[in-house]
Amino acid sequence: MSLTGSRYEIHVARKGADESKAHDYYEIHPGDVEEVADGDDIVGYVHSVEVGSTVDGPGIRFVGFLTGCLLRCQYCHNPDTWHKYNGRPVTVAKAMREIGKFATVLKISKGGVTLSGGEPIVQRAFAMQIFRRCKMLGLHTCLDTSGRLGDKLSDDDLMQIDLNLLDIKSGDPGVYQKVTRQPLQPTLDYARRLSTLKRPMWIRYVLVPGLTDGVDNVERVADFVGALGGVERVEILRFHQMGRDKWHKLGLAYPLEEVEPPDAELSERVRGQFRSRGLTVF
Repeated sequence: MSLTGSRYEIHVARKGADESKAHDYYEIHPGDVEEVADGDDIVGYVHSVEVGSTVDGPGIRFVGFLTGCLLRCQYCHNPDTWHKYNGRPVTVAKAMREIGKFATVLKISKGGVTLSGGEPIVQRAFAMQIFRRCKMLGLHTCLDTSGRLGDKLSDDDLMQIDLNLLDIKSGDPGVYQKVTRQPLQPTLDYARRLSTLKRPMWIRYVLVPGLTDGVDNVERVADFVGALGGVERVEILRFHQMGRDKWHKLGLAYPLEEVEPPDAELSERVRGQFRSRGLTVF
């Protein structure tokens, strides 16, 4: 069984609740939050793997997209990763054999391994086994996260993660709740903890016209990020419609059906708000 694929492939449920029902898809099922003990033969659930990415951290990346997420973002382009059991079961050993094939190229390119999702911290034990073994191979490690479950990670866990791609989706708690159906505070707490521990961060902000583009909302995020230590850059990710077909295939009502990507003027205004805090912005 090959692990390679695309983050835009659609996967159907393999076990657990009846996820063919649209209303059920939004629910958080017990399997998505169950704790798994550390061990050598942990089974993780993987949506897909991309080799050669240059947008998920520095250099050339091996990117594993894990399934399971508590957030229900309106603009999510991978709603089929919301539930853990939608992924392919993969042991740590098998995952490391795949990564090992590319270790030399990843090192030469000053790249490494990124775990994305979904939300990788849903599968904390699996993700941390992968990161620890990557560090033994001398590979750079990167976690693409919303920080919602950051309190599950120990300080030692955080030391195995060379870079956090931290997605802060709003500075206004009400807007954050509207966007994700989850509270903002855990993400802010995680960011502050990374700052205190001097762990490197790239902050990501998804710019959605009419949803996250409010001047005051962006100001709150910019103020917060500007006060953190360890922020190497801010990436403004322009909203796109590449996930719309997945929502349709899953029978989900797509809330941003008519929303257009932000224009150049809006994008530059938001970049300027972050730059005014002395931040490097892309």
